[in-house]
Amino acid sequence: MSQDLDTTHAVVFDVGGVLLDWDPNYLFRKLIADDDERRWFLTEICSPSWNAKQDGGRSWAEATSELARQFPEHSNLIAAYDERWEEMISGPIAGTVSLLSDLRSAGVAFYALTNFSAEKWEVAKDRWGFLTGFDGTVVSGAEKVTKPDLRIYQILLDRYALDPARTFYTDDMKENVEAARVAGLDAEVFVDPDTLRQQLVDRGVLPAAA
Repeated sequence: MSQDLDTTHAVVFDVGGVLLDWDPNYLFRKLIADDDERRWFLTEICSPSWNAKQDGGRSWAEATSELARQFPEHSNLIAAYDERWEEMISGPIAGTVSLLSDLRSAGVAFYALTNFSAEKWEVAKDRWGFLTGFDGTVVSGAEKVTKPDLRIYQILLDRYALDPARTFYTDDMKENVEAARVAGLDAEVFVDPDTLRQQLVDRGVLPAAA
């Protein structure tokens, strides 16, 4: 695919919420029937900030053992967050995954830039093989820096020699998109696969539907 200087030459995907449908409730609805109790547990015990530390490089063994010492009465549920992690993913977001094949057919390089535990990234690749098909990946847990820290965007750009102005990035978190723009990327909040496809069509990356 020939490309002018102003044409997007690479597409970068977030993973959770864009390519994989991840939500701790998928697992914990099986374990905590009461909505309020479950909401409390996922807000106050296995909280987003606690989970984010694994995305930043903390091991799951350290994370769960430390939390279980603080809340021994919830140790089984805390262990489940780690041991049954795959059950938090309902599956791939098919419409977005299909775009990877379309980009490959169009000769456009595509990459992953994701806040993800390094340990769970290996699990995810084994379970969902399409995650091995990127031209390159930057995983926060391996780099020990998470979005929206500007350093992780620079790691992506430097490692793969990407021109930020010609690199399109999509993420379901607004703050991550805003940081990507600060780093110079052309970035949009992920809404749904059809919207993303149109964004790529508008940039001349993919052809319009016949």
